Amino acid sequence: MASTTTAPLSSSGVTTTSMQDVLALVGRVLIAYLFIPAGFGKLMGFAGAVGYINSKGLPLPEVGAVIAILVELGLGIALLVGFKTRIAAVVLAVFTVATAVIFHNFWAVPEAMKMMQQINFNKNIAIAGGLLAFVAFGAGRLSVDKR
Repeated sequence: MASTTTAPLSSSGVTTTSMQDVLALVGRVLIAYLFIPAGFGKLMGFAGAVGYINSKGLPLPEVGAVIAILVELGLGIALLVGFKTRIAAVVLAVFTVATAVIFHNFWAVPEAMKMMQQINFNKNIAIAGGLLAFVAFGAGRLSVDKR
């Protein structure tokens, strides 16, 4: 049976149940699971990340790789612990949509690559949607933001 204990009114006037707070935490962990390892991988394989960015014809690929590492690793950790969650989530959402358009442009790839790129594009868009839910509703009580 789910807990119906509610938290005191938050600054937004919304109450949450213990279950909602746990689900918000689980959601943050699952989304952070995508970003943190990706950022760490780019950090450890910096030359490869730069090469991949360069292969897309983007200017200043080293700067792009540093930005990707800061966003994925830094803001991924912020999202995980619920620190400045709304800001972290909105930046991650914008970053995720941008990477979908730049790196998963299924409309401009050979037919053999189209399906995989379209799947990755759609996943990025869905991830951005999940991140926007954190922008709208916050991290929940089990977060640094609520301590």
